[in-house]
Amino acid sequence: MRKWMIMFIMGIGLVSFIGCNICTSSFNANFEEEQREAETTPFGRYPEEVVYTLGKMTGTNNSNMPKGDTYEDNAYTRYLKEKLNIQNKDVFEEDTDYDNMVSMAITAEDLPDVMVVSDTEQLQMLVEKDLIEDLTEVYENCASDTIKDIYASYGEEIFENVTINGKLMAVPETNIENGPSLVWLRKDWMDKLHLAAPKTLDDVEEIIKQFIEKDPGNNGKGNTIGLLCDANIIGEAGYSYEYQTDIIFSSYGSFPKQFVYSKDGELVYGSIQPEAKEALKRLNRMYKDGILDSQFLLRSTGNIIDLITSGKSGSFFGPWWAPNNPLIDAKKVNGDADWEPYLIQTDADGSTCYASQNPSYKYVVVRKGYEHPEIVMKIISVLFDYARFQDTDAKEMAMYYKLNVDPTARPLAINVDYSNALMRCYKNLTNALIGKEKSSNLEQIEQSYYDACKDYVNKKENATCEEWAAYTSRIKACGVIENGKTKQVKSLFFGETETMKEKWLSLGKLEEQTYLRIITGEAPIKEFDAFVAKWKQSGGDTILREVKESIENTK
Repeated sequence: MRKWMIMFIMGIGLVSFIGCNICTSSFNANFEEEQREAETTPFGRYPEEVVYTLGKMTGTNNSNMPKGDTYEDNAYTRYLKEKLNIQNKDVFEEDTDYDNMVSMAITAEDLPDVMVVSDTEQLQMLVEKDLIEDLTEVYENCASDTIKDIYASYGEEIFENVTINGKLMAVPETNIENGPSLVWLRKDWMDKLHLAAPKTLDDVEEIIKQFIEKDPGNNGKGNTIGLLCDANIIGEAGYSYEYQTDIIFSSYGSFPKQFVYSKDGELVYGSIQPEAKEALKRLNRMYKDGILDSQFLLRSTGNIIDLITSGKSGSFFGPWWAPNNPLIDAKKVNGDADWEPYLIQTDADGSTCYASQNPSYKYVVVRKGYEHPEIVMKIISVLFDYARFQDTDAKEMAMYYKLNVDPTARPLAINVDYSNALMRCYKNLTNALIGKEKSSNLEQIEQSYYDACKDYVNKKENATCEEWAAYTSRIKACGVIENGKTKQVKSLFFGETETMKEKWLSLGKLEEQTYLRIITGEAPIKEFDAFVAKWKQSGGDTILREVKESIENTK
């Protein structure tokens, strides 16, 4: 009897042991399968939390996030935790000093797992030091079909700056087509002075002159500041910035910092063409007459925003999204401040000419040796595909759009969208607002804009500043561009040639110094000719030949 019981107990133990082994093996197999799916697909969720260190690009005012939200705990990070089981741990969080922090990390060769770099020079340095991962396979496996379609809308040039020796060394941001810069003016001041909407640069000058002389803003005679302008007067590589003078240059058929074809079909660098000289003459006169802010060289971006919000100035050039930054702050200070956008004619036929922009100006990189390089592509696929086009219940992120939360709240402070996203959104919103289309057919992000715009239309007098910003940017400003007569000049090259690596920085400084000296009257206009000659002799001609060869080789 005792022997039988011993054998029985041993049998039970053996069965239990075998059962546990089977359960363990099954668990391990399931874990490995889930892990493999997570590492090789756009939307697969990691079975265990993955924490990645991040160099975080931030925004002003905590990126306008709701109280209590942080860059490690907000609508985006919570959504990514839910869908992918990932969490960022920020090594540094910087706004204006972000690029310096990245440079320091590169110099020290001590990188976070993931970060965004803002120029090709930093990217090239990372490649040369062998500090970042090849993301070719990551893109193939973890970019969703929609994300691949989005990148395809920009053509092959979107990957030119990030493909080195046949390898994809970074994931590029996409810069949607923003259209030409607009002039933003205080319409309430114009109404007070009975001034008509401007059509030309001459009209703009006259309006600014009236603002200064007749003081509709009650700043005191002579205290109203003229056209606000950044010290970087030209948008580099066609990128859309605020407080710059590209439209003034294009009024003379000039496109500084762009490689374009001349009227004769010759490849030229816009900054050294005779048309640029004529535009500089105009800017010098505007500076002398006080139309252009006489202190623009000393202004920081923060100082410019202060002048706008305090009502000290009523004019600047900026893109369609200016209501989101800085004008929403001006509206919060003074609800009666009526800022309106206007499209300025640059050509005799009444059209507005502008240069196309660099399709990408930020690049996401992954530290060499990081265990999960695929994580960056998964973040992009989830935030810019799944959450937008597939998930109808991403309500917290939808609220962020309605609250005008800045994109820098995202772990990766980039945007990925179709090249024609701006005008497509405008048309969809307009059709929904007039009842031509059902609002339920809108994308998630469009639905958020629609709700804000509809609220603005329905309660204009009591609308929030966020609703005003959404309507003024997405409907009013975009409508000005869509209904205007615009012509785009194709910028032909955004890469870096061999000579550029050594000479471009010094040539850029030479150009910047010459332009500013001429505008402020520190140098006579004839210095432009000396600048052109020096630019050519100092490597410019060689660079032009290299750019031409590069363009011909890609045809």
